[in-house]
Amino acid sequence: MKKLGMIGGTGPESTVDYYQSIISKFQEETGSKESLPELLIYSINMYKIFDLLQNNQEEELAEYLAAAVLSLERAGADFAIISANTPHIVFDKVQQKVNIPMISIVEESYRKADQLGLHKIGLLGTKFTMENDFFKEPFTANGKEIFVPNEEDQQFIHEKIVKELEQGIVNEETKKELLVIAERMIEQHGIEGLILGCTEFPMIFKPEDLDIPQLNTVEIHVAKIVDMITAD
Repeated sequence: MKKLGMIGGTGPESTVDYYQSIISKFQEETGSKESLPELLIYSINMYKIFDLLQNNQEEELAEYLAAAVLSLERAGADFAIISANTPHIVFDKVQQKVNIPMISIVEESYRKADQLGLHKIGLLGTKFTMENDFFKEPFTANGKEIFVPNEEDQQFIHEKIVKELEQGIVNEETKKELLVIAERMIEQHGIEGLILGCTEFPMIFKPEDLDIPQLNTVEIHVAKIVDMITAD
């Protein structure tokens, strides 16, 4: 059994979700409630991540994340993950600075969309995830279209992520507004699926809320993580 090293704290709410989901999926796969995976968690400061990105300090962010992965590596992790979407903006740089393999939430989300046969896909997340190309690249490189909300909606979504969801606050009015944005993307762009590109979104989006598939990036990431843990 391989040992996972997880970068958490990115934010805390989704770190808890990852931990519980990994255990649940692992027990499902092994068929035993008495089975538990061995894993290491290095919790970092998500607000530092936002500050570095706000100041265009991507190299400093890569160093910050790589230092955490190297600590997990020294502690015995066989592979690593970052339990958030936004920090994947420097995923490739981090992978180059460490010695153990890392599993990308972006690549796994692309594979899931491809399995579902989706061609027009909406993407919601922090402003860094929506504004930049790092999440969109594997999709567009393979002939798929990615759509994000307009600038005003992007600002609204980012603010609600940082000030509410990252702090564990689920506001019903916020949910209504987010669903309006998603429905508008369906109407305007004909999206066939929606990427929940923030690992806190499962707190507020539920599968029955929309008539199109939702790509829960935590769920997708966790499935691959458990495959890696249990791989021979």
